[in-house]
Amino acid sequence: MSSDTIFTKIISREIPADIIYEDDEALAFKDINPQAPFHCLIIPKKPIATINDIQVEDMPLIGHLYRVAAQLAKENGFADEGYRVVMNCNANGGQTVYHIHLHMLAGKAMGWPPYTEKLKV
Repeated sequence: MSSDTIFTKIISREIPADIIYEDDEALAFKDINPQAPFHCLIIPKKPIATINDIQVEDMPLIGHLYRVAAQLAKENGFADEGYRVVMNCNANGGQTVYHIHLHMLAGKAMGWPPYTEKLKV
């Protein structure tokens, strides 16, 4: 898996995005195919392909991504009513861009479970 992804191109401004947050470690932008009234992606600027590739030294960075989510929830008025933050891993987990990212969804009640196909137990 290459570290040259659509997200690295957004970070380097080769591809435009509706950026709503940026600091030295992270970037957040609105999802182009929103699944909720508010849907953004929060990405580290460091390219890490999957959850499986997170190293011990990345732990502060991963915590920072969640702090950015909490800050965006507060700034956008969703902190008290609730929101969902999801990180997919690999194909069966729904990951399509191999650069870890949090999906932050808000603005409507979320259903559970998210998996809709009936499971055989």
